[in-house]
Amino acid sequence: MLKLVTRPWPQAAAQALLSAGHPPLLARLFAARGVAGPDEIRQRLAELAPHGQLRNADTAAARLADAIQRGENILIVGDYDADGATACAVAVAGLRGLGATVDYLVPNRFDYGYGLSPEIVRLAAERRPDLLVTVDNGIAAHAGIEEAKRLGIEVIVTDHHLPGDSLPEALIVNPNQPGCAFPSKHLAGVGVMFYVLMALRAELRRRGAFADRTEPNLAELLDLVALGTVADVVRLDANNRLLVAQGLARMRKGLMRPGIAALFQAAGRRPERASVYDLGFSLGPRLNAAGRLTDMSLGIECLLARTPDTALKLAGELDRLNRERRGIEAEMQAQALALLDGIAVADGASLSLHDPSWHQGVIGLLASRLKERHHRPTLVFADGGDGLLKGSGRSIPGLHLRDALDLVDKRQPGLILKFGGHAAAAGLTLREADFPRLAEAFEAVARELLSPADLERLIETDGGLAREDFTLDNAVAIQQGVWGQGFAHPSFHGEFPVLAQRLVGEKHLKLKLGGDIEIEAMLFNHDTPLPDRIQAVYRLEVNEYNGKRGLQLTLEHWAPA
Repeated sequence: MLKLVTRPWPQAAAQALLSAGHPPLLARLFAARGVAGPDEIRQRLAELAPHGQLRNADTAAARLADAIQRGENILIVGDYDADGATACAVAVAGLRGLGATVDYLVPNRFDYGYGLSPEIVRLAAERRPDLLVTVDNGIAAHAGIEEAKRLGIEVIVTDHHLPGDSLPEALIVNPNQPGCAFPSKHLAGVGVMFYVLMALRAELRRRGAFADRTEPNLAELLDLVALGTVADVVRLDANNRLLVAQGLARMRKGLMRPGIAALFQAAGRRPERASVYDLGFSLGPRLNAAGRLTDMSLGIECLLARTPDTALKLAGELDRLNRERRGIEAEMQAQALALLDGIAVADGASLSLHDPSWHQGVIGLLASRLKERHHRPTLVFADGGDGLLKGSGRSIPGLHLRDALDLVDKRQPGLILKFGGHAAAAGLTLREADFPRLAEAFEAVARELLSPADLERLIETDGGLAREDFTLDNAVAIQQGVWGQGFAHPSFHGEFPVLAQRLVGEKHLKLKLGGDIEIEAMLFNHDTPLPDRIQAVYRLEVNEYNGKRGLQLTLEHWAPA
């Protein structure tokens, strides 16, 4: 049997949303996710939290305005994931649109690792920048910023990661730094940079910079902001949902950059029906493939491409890399499962795995897959060269991964050479010889912080659906909604007789389910017949075939009824 728990939905909140015109099912779903009233469903850009509340955004804007007016050279230092790539593209495109002389540098993860290291600063110095601006990194770059100071280069840090015990000596824009009153602590790196640009445009407006030229429309960057926000799996609070909704709305209208349009085409998805799923599972992985296997400059160039032809060529290469990444990941997952065959996974509170053949760019994905399969916080390590291991971790609710690694570091100083991240994901480096000690220390912390209930997988759903809820309109409304981390995609549960089933595409089941209503359903990556009656957790989906749209269920979990 599936272990299910139903999200409660406050009746008063649901009624308030219903009275404001939201459909009954959507009102219930919003209420179950903590939306207390219609004023919390933000629709307009004017309702974004103001940039003046983001600490140092106005100060950074003034410094950038000075750089523009003096003709200084600005160099963006990015990161090699989708958030870092979109943040870099937003910075470059936005600053150029505001009149800046700007270029970018993104570290190759295999040569330089993450962030503004001293090595990256020295590489940046070869381009003779007057000002370095980090995006999606820098909050822990003490050594890199010290090196920049030594070389006489000023640094502005824009980041969203949690700070350590001390801050580097630089101008920092980060909603999670001490003393910042910004109400949305979950901005992605691309969101932070977008806010800096809003502050910069306001500063330039104040200085009269647009007296003789058209003021740029920063909304043109929202397709990039939406992609980076969803791909980085940050919490979708009201402010982030608004940013994503606006970006999706522009995509559906065809108002997107050539690079975004090309990624839709490479993925075989339709931008006029753009959804969060497209960003998180189609575009995001293709963009991430560049940083995982080669160099994220390829992805950034795609996002910055000015013509469809150039963008399509680059998106095609990203698609090829993503197929290669999938093959590597599948092989690594098979190896990891073989390693786990000899381990009583249920007896432990964590998983720590290492294989010298594993690809450093794919260990994060492997950690995520293993975490989902076994419901344990998971650390996966690959060879980092010079006797080091590079690790990536993913966690479950109940264990804040960065804080757990910090506890390990405090108890065994020097065991972890460096680490960083947030509640759900983190990265770390250690000596290869110390892997057994790290695995033991991480297991001890996990046992201490997690209760037996935390280690038991409960599937949270939105309950059952009445007959009248099974409509295409509801499926379309859900498809167009902004769901994700902290605002879970709706799923439902019920019991169904299996009226018919057949294998399609060699590994998927196409079903006809009965009960209150006969309806088609899909169970993906499952090729053995189901029993006559099942208990199922499912999503309402829109099935498009031969130009027609219909209602379909997608089964996420099932068990014999």
